[in-house]
Amino acid sequence: MLKIAWSPIYCHPLPEGHRFPMEKYNILPEQLLYEGTVKSSNFFSQQKLEEKWIVNTHIPSYFGKLTSLNLNKSEIRKTGFPLSHELIDREIHIMHGSVQASLFALEYGIAMNIAGGTHHAFADRGEGFCLLNDIAIASNFLLENGLRKKILVVDLDVHQGNGTASIFEKLPSVFTFSMHGASNYPMHKEKSDLDIPLPDKTNDGQYLKILKETLPRLIETFQPDFIMYQCGVDVLASDKLGRLALTIAGCKERDKTVLELARRHSIPIMCCMGGGYSEKLNLIIEAHANTYRLAQDLYF
Repeated sequence: MLKIAWSPIYCHPLPEGHRFPMEKYNILPEQLLYEGTVKSSNFFSQQKLEEKWIVNTHIPSYFGKLTSLNLNKSEIRKTGFPLSHELIDREIHIMHGSVQASLFALEYGIAMNIAGGTHHAFADRGEGFCLLNDIAIASNFLLENGLRKKILVVDLDVHQGNGTASIFEKLPSVFTFSMHGASNYPMHKEKSDLDIPLPDKTNDGQYLKILKETLPRLIETFQPDFIMYQCGVDVLASDKLGRLALTIAGCKERDKTVLELARRHSIPIMCCMGGGYSEKLNLIIEAHANTYRLAQDLYF
């Protein structure tokens, strides 16, 4: 059964006029239910992740400042969010969602988190709409508990997974692969194990050729026993923060490529949503929904 992390707390409202599209966290599960891709039984709710698993990745002093709302103005500004206890609770629930989804992936081959993909969070700070790094926390959870030995992070959001790259820079059991817009945020890129920066206006054909040449080689060389997939849809040509030029069909083929490879090699995969900032919300929902449709079609 496809297990998907979702909770009403994912939809915690931000101040009016804030550009982060919180609506998608409600509309996407509604769309998946409406069209019959999933049933209510596919969804599981989250709790707060235990602090010990958060500070296993993040510096305790940072987490303490975060939960007590003691970040300074500069630190808050870099996150892009107005800080509140409700926002921190939401983030901690998202972390649990990705950890639990990773455990379900071990059981079913694949599992998803409607939220997550918070790859800009560093061990000691938040950036770019990311306060805590669910990819890193879930990876460290699997490693620390002896559940997996070699994790491949496949980050195909349009923005480099700079926080994830930094956290795992010196850990050989996690390989970070980020394929992203060369001219996009963050302006200062960290060093992933493999970075593929793409020029503006990269289209379906160019993008998919690179991905299909690269990812099979990575899997063959690194031999991962788990994949964390950051499947942001801000690669679309319509995305306000993107600069690449993928179509909805191209984005779907991207996801199909990753999921088919994971399934063919019997590698459990956890998929987290990542970014999506197209002007028309229906484009964001359609692109994200395709990932879940593919998961059902390919695995179940």
